[in-house]
Formats: sequence, structure tokens, C-alpha cells
Amino acid sequence: MATTTALVVTRHGGPEVLALEEREVPAPGPGEALVEVAAGGVNFIDAYKRAGIYPTDPPYVQGFEAAGTVREVGEGAAVAVGDRVAWSMVDGLHAGLVLADAERLLPVPDNVNLETACAATLQGMTAHALVTDCYRVQEGTVALVHAAAGGVGQLLTQMITARGGLVIATAGSPDKLEIARSRGATELIDYSATDDLAGEIATAAERIGAPRGVDVAYDGVGKATFDASLASLRTRGTLVLFGGASGQVPPFDLQRLNAGGSLFVTRPSLAHFIEETEELQLRGREVFADVSAGRLDIAVGGRYSFADAAEAYRALEGRATTGKLILVP
Repeated sequence: MATTTALVVTRHGGPEVLALEEREVPAPGPGEALVEVAAGGVNFIDAYKRAGIYPTDPPYVQGFEAAGTVREVGEGAAVAVGDRVAWSMVDGLHAGLVLADAERLLPVPDNVNLETACAATLQGMTAHALVTDCYRVQEGTVALVHAAAGGVGQLLTQMITARGGLVIATAGSPDKLEIARSRGATELIDYSATDDLAGEIATAAERIGAPRGVDVAYDGVGKATFDASLASLRTRGTLVLFGGASGQVPPFDLQRLNAGGSLFVTRPSLAHFIEETEELQLRGREVFADVSAGRLDIAVGGRYSFADAAEAYRALEGRATTGKLILVP
């Protein structure tokens, strides 16, 4: 049985509860693969689980996304030794060696390095689900994207514009807004510089040719932006709430959806859009094909060792980042 260094959540709390520990890793059984991890992704879902917002039972190995190279395989595994792979939405991936269900591993194209592949996996498939299934973006769609310079925000903006949509982007500084512009956003709003975010969005929507409101609002910020997102929608528009970087949205009166114009609100999780292996592999193939062909640019905003993982999570949770943060064993 092999041993590996793993990043462990010792108890519920902030980044200070993270610790490095040696853990045993069993040999792969039927349908399994042992993967040597090259990079692990830093995601808000890790923070939600660590804080106890999502139910967990510490101590446990943190990490919901990784990429690496297959080192051993069990009987009947769908991968081979030496294959370069990425995977996500599975617990315990922030370790040097990880035992994996081979069917959940996504093949990484030869011209995509493993750190980029890691950075693209969870957020790339999330953005893919948001623009294809939560709301089907098409030519002429007007979309509001909050935190457009963040990891998902940058990918959303690129995917929306590639499908012929128009993006109103918000971010917390002029520098971040320039990143959103570089990804294709048409209208830019600095939400740190206004006391009337809803009014700023309405004005931007008029300029972009949507005086009745946007078709869809993609909101990963949550508590601080939810009301403005709801107010931004046209009649029968859709609010896709996919995160809570500023805090979770409190309960609200559903009659607001009626009064706002028969609005729709959805709160998706990627897990429910990749439950079936076929759907998982389809999303992975399409995201990595776009990365490989240069149609989707993946921005790695920071690279940290496992020993500095707490620093990485403080940067993420403090919303002081652009692009994707990764951990390197």
C-alpha cells in the first residue's frame, strides 16, 4: 500500500483548519486507477464544505478537482498507465496520489498541460452546463455575468460570446473589468463604485439594446448581488444562482418572481449535470476541445504549494483573485 501527502480538513472552520498529513492509498481494484496528481483546483465548493455549509464529517482530505498521470490500473479500468487525465466533483483530490474511478476520468489532449487541464475542469464544465442547460444561450442572448473576471466568470463570458450572446459584466475594480472586456464583455460595471447596482445594470441593458431587461443573469456572488440580478431580468427571464462568494442568499418571498414578470430562478450544482458517465464525458470532451483549439483561454491566477493552501483559500474567499488558483503537490 502506497503512502501520500494529503491536505486534510481537521475540523469545520476557516483556512486555518487545513493541515498536511500522510495517508495510505490502496492499490487500484477493478475499474479503478491510481493517479499521480500534478495539480489540484481551488474552488468555492471546497470552502463551503470546509466551513460546514455543505454537510461534511471532518477529518477528511480536501479537494474537488485535479489532474495528473495514471500510474497503476486495476482490472477492466477504462484508462491505461501513462494516460493524462483530469477529474472533479469527487472528494479527496488534494493529495499526491489519488485512487479514482476510471470511468470518471477525463482524457486530457496532448497539447494541453496538466495545470491548465486542472484549471479548466470543474469551472469549465460548470460554465458549459450554465450556458447549455440552465439557460440555452444563443445568437442575440443578453446576459448579465457577475464577477466576470473570476474563474467561472471568464469562461462564461467567452462561452456566451462564442455563441453569439452579449455580456454585461460586473467586477470589483477597473483592472478586473479590463479582464472581462478582454474576454468579450460589451458593457462593464464596477460594483464597488456604485450604490445603485440595479440602476447601473438597467442603464447598461438599455445601451446594449435590451431596455426590457436581460434574458439571463449568471450570479456566483450571491447575497450582495441577488436583488440586483433579480431586478435586471426581462419578463420571464432567468436568474442562474450558482454560488455565494459574498454569502448565501437568505429565504425570500416567491411572490417576487410573479411581480417581477413570471421570473425563473435556478440554483444548479455541477454534480447534477454530470451524474451520468456519458454526459460527464461529453462535457469534458467539449471543454477540452475548445481549450486545445484555442477557442477557450484558461487563466491561471495563482499557483500555490500544498503547504501554502490556506493562503490560496484566503485569497479566493477574500475575492482578491482573477482566474483560477491551483495547488501543486
